Amino acid sequence: MRCFKVRSSRSADEEDRTNASAVEKCSVSQSQQVGRDVRAGGETAAQQASKYQVSRIMRPDDANIVGNVHGGTILKMIEEAGYIISTRHCNTQNGDRCLAALVRVEKTEFLSPVFIGEVAHVTAEITFTSKHSLEVHIKVMAENIITGAKKMASRAVLWYVPFSLQNVEKIMEVPPIEYSSAEQEEEGKKRYEAQKMERLETKMLTEEIVSSPPNPEQHTVAFSQSSLIQLVGPSECTLHDYISGGVTMKLMDEVAGIVAARHCKTNIVTASVDAVNFQKKIKKGSVVTVTGRLTFVSNKSMEIEVVVDATSLLEGEKIKYRAVSAYFTYISLDRDNKPLPVPTLKVEGEGEQRRFEEGKARYLQNKAKRVTTKEQQ
Repeated sequence: MRCFKVRSSRSADEEDRTNASAVEKCSVSQSQQVGRDVRAGGETAAQQASKYQVSRIMRPDDANIVGNVHGGTILKMIEEAGYIISTRHCNTQNGDRCLAALVRVEKTEFLSPVFIGEVAHVTAEITFTSKHSLEVHIKVMAENIITGAKKMASRAVLWYVPFSLQNVEKIMEVPPIEYSSAEQEEEGKKRYEAQKMERLETKMLTEEIVSSPPNPEQHTVAFSQSSLIQLVGPSECTLHDYISGGVTMKLMDEVAGIVAARHCKTNIVTASVDAVNFQKKIKKGSVVTVTGRLTFVSNKSMEIEVVVDATSLLEGEKIKYRAVSAYFTYISLDRDNKPLPVPTLKVEGEGEQRRFEEGKARYLQNKAKRVTTKEQQ
């Protein structure tokens, strides 16, 4: 409903009083209409509140030299959408205000490449809530705004935990969502227990990554191993003064991309990311060391282990701790964006052989899951 100002030859004071009265009547009418809409469609409004979408056009600084948008750029957009919807949902009840923090990302699949000039539409939906956590499903659609063509680019599942805005150590309770069926809620509980168990197991894996020896042989793990060291500044942090999950994943993807490019020396893109586990928070002023190394190579893909270690300088803590870990899968592409064979990885020593066998097991497991998913579709 719109309210229009009526032209009149009356005095300015009289006209102002008339306009004020009209605005008041318009406001009351709009308020009454909103009330009727809420009463008539409260369930629809609740469903809409559990969804959020953000769109952004991809620019040259989002992509590599051949125009493929970096996986880290997409990961950052995914995390921002999850952060917004989770924080918004957790503040729908009275009590302390809070911020949602990313604690885990389930397997992220990059189904189609996104190019410069396309619009990425990121849709986030809350699909499960426990007492202290939320599960958020994310889908990324890429749109060519010239032709109108759309394609599914990525999808992921993220888990968030709300922390009090006043006390970052205090975990807040999550308002429950309404489920369409008891089966949907039960499936969510199973996913919750599974990711909780995997997070606990990951905390036990704190293997130190040693520096590469001088002049390593080409196509060995040491030859492509790469590290990035960065000071965490205010621009990378949330209101809690801890680095955001999206920034962390973007750094991890950059390092993984360097490792893959060194091994192949071709155009490479992110194909998927296995579970990203955020084990400890990284505070502003910390120095982070992001390290990536090859763990497994198949005919057309590379698995890269990426870990984030941090040291807090401001608080005088000189002990380095493992903050985040994940496995990235990359593929090599030719100029027509078609997969290329990947050079064989030369494995040296018992540690590399063990990690290679573990990577092979993950590769076969993921391959079987993809086959099962296609059959179900």
